[in-house]
Amino acid sequence: MSDARIDGYARALFEVARAEGTLDEVEDELFRFARSYESSDALRSALTDEAVPAGKRQAIVEDLLGGKATATTTQLVSMVVGSGRGRDLPAIIDKLVARASNSKQLEVAEVRSAVALTDDQETRLAAALANATGKQVNLKVIVDPSIIGGIVATIGDTVIDGTVRTRVEQLKSRL
Repeated sequence: MSDARIDGYARALFEVARAEGTLDEVEDELFRFARSYESSDALRSALTDEAVPAGKRQAIVEDLLGGKATATTTQLVSMVVGSGRGRDLPAIIDKLVARASNSKQLEVAEVRSAVALTDDQETRLAAALANATGKQVNLKVIVDPSIIGGIVATIGDTVIDGTVRTRVEQLKSRL
């Protein structure tokens, strides 16, 4: 899909969530859904298969998100999938997250960690990243067991890699 269409969908989703007064919650839920979508071949296939009727794809979304996400999030994902734009969900959601962060004068900081972070750890990490980059950040944490330990933070074009895997590779190259 063209960037203009992706921007259009992202803008529409953003405006609906803002009008509902649930922008922060919807933005976070959509971000998490997009990461799950990207990591699951079965989910991606189910939501993008044109042979599956739109109503069935929407029912899958409602079964997955119903009760676990706000009604607004469920309806927004269902609308995008029902309109045949399931393949573009991650791009649309990433644009929405960027738009929501910009509206709050924040930069999106995508952090990958081997384990879930506590609220205190997230607060301290956001402060450390803001200090390191000079920008206030909207922290988005993704649990990625392949990291092994530590974190990788991406803020715009800046990548801060403090993972165990990277440190081991650095030690190997020194030896």
